[in-house]
Amino acid sequence: MDNLNLGKHISGQFNEELEAIRNNVLTMGGIVEKQLSDALDAVERFDSDMAQKVLQSDYRINAMEVQIDEECTRIIAKRQPAASDLRLVMAIIKTIADLERIGDEAERIAKVALDSFTNAQQELLVNLDNLGRHVLQMLRDVLNAFARMDIDAAIAVHKEDRRVDREYEAVTRQLMTYMMEDPRSIPSIMDVLWSARSLERIGDRCQNISEYIIYFVKGKDIRHTSYENLEQEIDHKP
Repeated sequence: MDNLNLGKHISGQFNEELEAIRNNVLTMGGIVEKQLSDALDAVERFDSDMAQKVLQSDYRINAMEVQIDEECTRIIAKRQPAASDLRLVMAIIKTIADLERIGDEAERIAKVALDSFTNAQQELLVNLDNLGRHVLQMLRDVLNAFARMDIDAAIAVHKEDRRVDREYEAVTRQLMTYMMEDPRSIPSIMDVLWSARSLERIGDRCQNISEYIIYFVKGKDIRHTSYENLEQEIDHKP
């Protein structure tokens, strides 16, 4: 909590408001993480019941996004935060938007469990699951980084997105090759291809959240900074 500087406000109520919103973001993140984990499990086991559960639970994530966004708007209007307080509120607003979109992508992934696949096609899902578990760990890591506002952990997540992109490209090539060899498989394999794309997008969302953490801690916008210059840009003092 020291990193958040929540103990420096004259108003103890302001501290409590910021802490409550931050905790709500972590609660929302936990729900999103569970939804993604359940979606991957549903695909791995072809569990249609679990897939339906994922599809039906998205309303909770949507409701939390609206609630937290309203709380942030109220704080801006009532407290008129400045400096690090304003950066924290802005980081939270952007983070919950990305978390909501991760929930949407988890829905798309879960739908694969509702399809029918031949035994040969099911083998293609192994690499999808590997990509999914990698992205799930990335989500966990960025949520932990957000909980501590840990800039080193945020940088590690930011760099991890390159590995996710490479894995996604490999899975895409494999799926495209399979469809060319067996055109009859195209409808079902396209669903797998879109799921792989959803996982790649989740990796991008996690990278976004890592950038919001860096923005809060350092006050630097690194959205268009190359990987090679990332740490130098963060440490650079204007």
